[in-house]
Amino acid sequence: MTDLSGPSRSSRSGGAPKSLIVLLHGRGSNGDDLIGLADAIAAHYPDTAFHSPNAPIELGVGYQWFEVDGQGSREPGLHGIAPVVNKFIDGLLERYDLPSSKCALMGFSQGTITSMHVAPRRVDQVAGVVGFSGAMYSGGSLADEMQSKPPFILIHGDADMVLDSRETELATKRFEEVGVPVSMHILPGLQHSIDQRALSLAVEFLDRVLA
Repeated sequence: MTDLSGPSRSSRSGGAPKSLIVLLHGRGSNGDDLIGLADAIAAHYPDTAFHSPNAPIELGVGYQWFEVDGQGSREPGLHGIAPVVNKFIDGLLERYDLPSSKCALMGFSQGTITSMHVAPRRVDQVAGVVGFSGAMYSGGSLADEMQSKPPFILIHGDADMVLDSRETELATKRFEEVGVPVSMHILPGLQHSIDQRALSLAVEFLDRVLA
């Protein structure tokens, strides 16, 4: 796998960023798609840099963070992509001279699945993780592999036909069992997408963890 690259947004203030938000897109999408979230919330964070890399595995259309193996397991793919994502995060932190505590992750769908795996296994704890419409596919190894306990907010629509919102309920339970701070929001009528309700919840969370 090659180094990650994709669209970014510099801090609106024009100065050196005081925080960093890394956005991880869903399967079959790309960084250009999710950078729209940065544009939607950048006014709240004038001193924040946003980076939205393309996942490294090409599909016919878009990219994916990991593949499903022959037995239907995602865990090998998650363990494979984790060093790539961590290298990307650490490179940006070094570039901006920021501690990990000033970096938040924001994922959608497969990007949330990846964020759920990566963040609690990092030795240097990130500020927090926003997960939209995701699931936890490596929960069985979480307790043994956990290195830090960053706060999570998990947001999911109850009308999601791609990933059932019960996946977020299960992920929340698993995080609670190992003492990871987590808040869950199941939004009525929301499908496999992000609406203004979800974005407002994310902003409230980011305001707190990046303060």
